[in-house]
Amino acid sequence: MEFIVHDTVSAMAATLREPLERRPDALREMLAPMREVIPMPGDIVDIHHQGGGFRVDGEDPRYLEALDRLAAADVLGQVERELERASAALGHLKQAETLQVMFVLGNPDNAHLMGTAGGYYGMGGAPGWLYLLAWPDERVIGRIAHCAVHEFHHNVRYTNVEWDPENVTVGEHVISEGLAEAFVRELSGPEAMGPWSSMVTGADFDLAYERIMADFGLRGMWNTPAYVLGDDATRAFGQEPKGIPNMAGYAVGLRLVDRALAGTGRTVAELSGLPVAEIVRTAG
Repeated sequence: MEFIVHDTVSAMAATLREPLERRPDALREMLAPMREVIPMPGDIVDIHHQGGGFRVDGEDPRYLEALDRLAAADVLGQVERELERASAALGHLKQAETLQVMFVLGNPDNAHLMGTAGGYYGMGGAPGWLYLLAWPDERVIGRIAHCAVHEFHHNVRYTNVEWDPENVTVGEHVISEGLAEAFVRELSGPEAMGPWSSMVTGADFDLAYERIMADFGLRGMWNTPAYVLGDDATRAFGQEPKGIPNMAGYAVGLRLVDRALAGTGRTVAELSGLPVAEIVRTAG
């Protein structure tokens, strides 16, 4: 598999050195290669801002400093190397021939990004693309490449297991997040995992588990994020909250995957191409 990691660090630095009025067009040019796989309508700059991306409508000296940190740490090189390791570990599964990766700097003043999402996130569902967004503070900068692995796992799973937007279930979405985090742990250790699967504990976890399992078979991609991302994101999407704590689907998914691992003695890589019904059956 070939990974094409776009040099967005240099592109963003060039964008931020443009006059302010030129920056939106520069950002549109940088994001243009993946615009057709972004399902949201509207101006890509607005979508970028709404998703927690760095602002191109004002000055902020922190941005260029952050890009310098990313360059010094060779984060894009880290991403490519970790993806190559992940591809080899999942080599028994069908993979796309080429995968392009676009990393975008986040906005440290975006409350959802920095709080609910833990400072970074990614999307791996677009055919042929991985999208990563992060604010590279000391908590996050070393985990960006592992986030790429998490998203890559989604990409490989849904090259082998059908993702049908009409019929995908809450259970499939929850299990997919648990598998992706467990795969990061298997590949690089628990310190590489994102914060999402440990955000909900105790009584909040028990509540989330009960509600997610009650609607485990609910179908439709428009339904599933409420159970994975929780109530704040659901409100932001303009939908009715389900009483799910933020990011609870990750914790529930990981619990189910860990049960399946214990019940079968298999590795995460071996479970990754299995239908969700088989994984859940082995999880009891």
